[in-house]
Amino acid sequence: MWRAAAKLSVGAAVLGGGATAAAIATSDDPSTNFKICTTVPLRLLRDTLTVATIVGDYQYSLWNLKEGSIEWSKAKHEVHKRSAHRLQDLCFRNGGIYIKLGQHISQLEYVVPEEYVQIMRASMLKRCPVSSYDQVHNVVIKELGGPPEKIFAEFDPNPLASASLAQVHAARTHDGQKVAVKVQHTHLTDTAVADIATVDLLVNFLHWCFPAFDYRWLVDEIRESAPKELDFLFEARNSVKCLDNFRRLSPRTAHSIYAPKVYWNLSTTRLLTMEFMDAAEITDVTAIRSLGLEPVDVSKLVTRAFAEMIFKHGFVHCDPHAANMMVRPLPSNKWNIFGRRKPQLILLDHGLYRELDFSTRTNYAALWKGLVFADANAIKENSIKLGAGEDLCALFAGVLTMRPWKKVIDPSADHLVLEGNDGDRSELQMYASLYFPQISELLRRLPRVILLMLKTNDCLRAVNHVLLQGSSLDTFFIIGRIASEAVTDSKRVAVKISFLGSVCVWLEMMLLEARILGLRVALRFLQLMKSD
Repeated sequence: MWRAAAKLSVGAAVLGGGATAAAIATSDDPSTNFKICTTVPLRLLRDTLTVATIVGDYQYSLWNLKEGSIEWSKAKHEVHKRSAHRLQDLCFRNGGIYIKLGQHISQLEYVVPEEYVQIMRASMLKRCPVSSYDQVHNVVIKELGGPPEKIFAEFDPNPLASASLAQVHAARTHDGQKVAVKVQHTHLTDTAVADIATVDLLVNFLHWCFPAFDYRWLVDEIRESAPKELDFLFEARNSVKCLDNFRRLSPRTAHSIYAPKVYWNLSTTRLLTMEFMDAAEITDVTAIRSLGLEPVDVSKLVTRAFAEMIFKHGFVHCDPHAANMMVRPLPSNKWNIFGRRKPQLILLDHGLYRELDFSTRTNYAALWKGLVFADANAIKENSIKLGAGEDLCALFAGVLTMRPWKKVIDPSADHLVLEGNDGDRSELQMYASLYFPQISELLRRLPRVILLMLKTNDCLRAVNHVLLQGSSLDTFFIIGRIASEAVTDSKRVAVKISFLGSVCVWLEMMLLEARILGLRVALRFLQLMKSD
């Protein structure tokens, strides 16, 4: 293994020259070339040392320990923690694309060890690098033709928040409107090419060392999505399209979904000026309750919004982590039937969207319908259609629901509900460890758009876990209903439906409502039995 690490060093040097040359060739600012030439080799050196240290630590720490023994398990837990902290430090020191990689890793709880998920998730969304005000000042001049104090009536030099690619400052326009100004970290466009190349080297090396560790698809995804996420006008157009889809295709939900208004005259590819949102972060339960809202209502709205996007719109926000969603009371001051204020979901950071074609969207909806109603045949049929293969259908269902196959096909009403306790988490980690090679093979087979749906699913599960301390059957009722409606709609599109056909579709929907009502009654009965 140490020989392999040495080979990595040589490969890094060779690739470093190529990556640096590529970055220089694609740079639109010659003055940054020298900086790229000096920073890329330094990042490659950090990468090489970090990977070599992690590989060596695993080899040394587990040497001569019997797999499965108490000593082996304890040693593995400790080396997981050390390695996760090393990887976290590497991501923060290199910044940019590396932090995006860390954020991806933090959502792969069914694949990577729990220690990595916890450590990366706790840091990657909250401790991103911050550009100096001088750097921000220079970006504003370059993009808008003047310094912040001239372009805006007010501009707070201290950022409200910082993410992997940009940071946000509060400002006020000359006509008195309070706005949020998203400013891209300097030279990120230039270094992104080299960063992706170096990450590609690391992932390929790890795959060579450990064939079951195949995350080359993740690098391919970052390579495709990074240029789009670095174009803030692309992000702005996505936000407009998202709201338009809700108005056209989901009018009953549209008033409950919002995206900040874009100030197009103050926006460019590297700077985005938006309406300032005074709202609570989606996982701030205390703030949500202080607004007169209930976390359970917020959870239902989040679930409904993304189910509509995935199964009906086919245009999906694929980065719905806690920092990218906010909530406030519905501005119309409407109340629900229980006398509680209705929430409005505010979607932020629209850089990462994916489109699902008709066939993929329909098959994915049919799969989730099968999962919610424990229909083993439908689960297998649609898993195969989506590329999982007959041999990995059960595993695919498990990755989507975080439940073992016996629970997935259990006809009980609450078969998919996760309590969020230590028993559930340890069971999931056991399965992830046990079936790691098969999970890697599944990820290799599935189309990348479905891999992003898995990531979206994981982000939403993490948000709901905070809001509900687990998951709720209502969540799956919402998914089941919207997925079933999408399957029914696809039948209308696929064939010209006669009067008799329309009646059949109507009866199918009535049967669905009766089925959901039956599940609700069964769940209520179970709850009453447990309380006695």
